[in-house]
Amino acid sequence: MVCRTMSVMGRRVCGMGTAEQDGPQAPAPARPASLSPSRAADFMRCPLLYRFRVIDRLPEKPSPAATRGTVVHAVLERLFDAPAAERTPERARALLPGEWEKLLAARPELAGLFPGEGGELDAERLAGWLAEAERLVERWFTLEDPTRLEPAERELYVETVLDSGLLLRGIVDRVDVAPTGEVRIVDYKTGKAPAPQYRSDALFQMTFYALVVWRLRGVVPRRLQLVYLGSGEVLTYDPVEAELLAVERKLRALWEAIELATETGDWRPRPTKLCGWCDHQARCPEFGGTPPPYPLPVPAQRPAVDPAASAQGRMDAV
Repeated sequence: MVCRTMSVMGRRVCGMGTAEQDGPQAPAPARPASLSPSRAADFMRCPLLYRFRVIDRLPEKPSPAATRGTVVHAVLERLFDAPAAERTPERARALLPGEWEKLLAARPELAGLFPGEGGELDAERLAGWLAEAERLVERWFTLEDPTRLEPAERELYVETVLDSGLLLRGIVDRVDVAPTGEVRIVDYKTGKAPAPQYRSDALFQMTFYALVVWRLRGVVPRRLQLVYLGSGEVLTYDPVEAELLAVERKLRALWEAIELATETGDWRPRPTKLCGWCDHQARCPEFGGTPPPYPLPVPAQRPAVDPAASAQGRMDAV
């Protein structure tokens, strides 16, 4: 296993080969080269959304909620730089303005989230937004005690190549390793915990991470832990090897469906209640729009196949 530090965030990278990275999107279209939990979820939610994000790489507007999540994650990561006794709510709150300023310096367009008169940043709106971030950070202290934690890794970028050749990648918020060698994977969520019947998406993400860590380290994580700061809940799941093998099979089937759609250019929209939050309605046929011309070469004759339906038909529920 190879680990390296990458990007302005100083993330450690563990794995093999070269993976795609989330972040500012390059303008040139590209064929899919790897699979992450978020992109896998995109394809299962709507193949056309996956195409817009991965192949066309169309820009999307930043949102206050997602940006707040980025800042809160940075604070929870940086807090562990301090000695255990100094990991207090006061110190965490004090980190928030600085982490926001760092993010704003890297992405000046985020100032547009808080527009004021004359194009200036509205200080009052920003203060309200930071106050909500403070509440999320403070709630974390009611769910975990950072003075008793010494993470083995934080914001760990992991990647591995399966025997099938599929490259998996992702960023794990925190990895805890017990003295006995047991591994716990922790993910922070700044929203509310979903109802039990809607938790499959979160479980899919965590078992994806568990599979990658298992393939890299040869140890099945003992526990997967989701910390929901929006509602103050902690959800845990203890995976077993057979489940991770099933996840690996599902990911192979999903990747085959993505490859089929890439070759044929057949990316079908899948309307759901989440469409209301999509930035690409103007380009979506479901809303009377027209997608941009497909930028990759396709055969003259294309089979009429719904790639997402094909993947779903071959994949069991997580």
